[in-house]
Amino acid sequence: MSGHSKWSTIKRKKGALDAKRSKIFTKIIKEITVAVREGGPDLTGNPRLRLAIQNSKAANMPKDNVERAIKKGTGADGATYTELTYEGYATNAVAVFIECLTDNLNRTVQNIRTAFNKHGGNLGTNGSLEFIFDRKGVFTILLSDNLTLNEDDFTLEMIDAGAEDIIFEEDYVTVYTSLEDFGAMQKKMEELKLEVENAEVQRIPKTTVTLDTEAFKKVMKFIEVLEDDDDVQKVYHNIELNEEILAILD
Repeated sequence: MSGHSKWSTIKRKKGALDAKRSKIFTKIIKEITVAVREGGPDLTGNPRLRLAIQNSKAANMPKDNVERAIKKGTGADGATYTELTYEGYATNAVAVFIECLTDNLNRTVQNIRTAFNKHGGNLGTNGSLEFIFDRKGVFTILLSDNLTLNEDDFTLEMIDAGAEDIIFEEDYVTVYTSLEDFGAMQKKMEELKLEVENAEVQRIPKTTVTLDTEAFKKVMKFIEVLEDDDDVQKVYHNIELNEEILAILD
């Protein structure tokens, strides 16, 4: 999973300088709103909300935005969002899995279908890509925020909490867990008082597709169109992230 880890790191670095920050905030606000509607505004009893607020801090989202999102979630007149997913293939048989939060189902499906059609992809049926992706908990820790982190002790603590893989890089540590152990790992991070930059459930590909640089750029244009849609929360793919591809992104 080391290639996937480096991909995530690059996306975070690009995001810090990205003019699309407002879109990132929009996605987090939706997540906070849905979390409050599902589990209430109490952080201690609502792990989904706790996670969403943690990720808002990592994105440097202003506190006022967070408070407004919580109020929106508790209000009776706020928008009601529906969670849904889309699955399909981009060009070169690249599998694409899309997670959405929307207040208008017709708009969302039309936008997703149009994106697939314009970029030579094929929108599939729900469940058609389940065999390609595993859902994993992914925790990213910035080392400079955790200067007392001892690698050996940390590794033992993580294994005890259910870590399946731990990847140490120059600036970051990425910890992977099963979906079932996500909550236990989140509690362990809190117990250790670690500053977690990002924590989320991701879809990690079990099989990958190798592309040359031109094919990769073409598929990435399609993925960027999907990510730019306000109804889209996350987009996953199964491109093999070799050194040639990662060099394009650095």
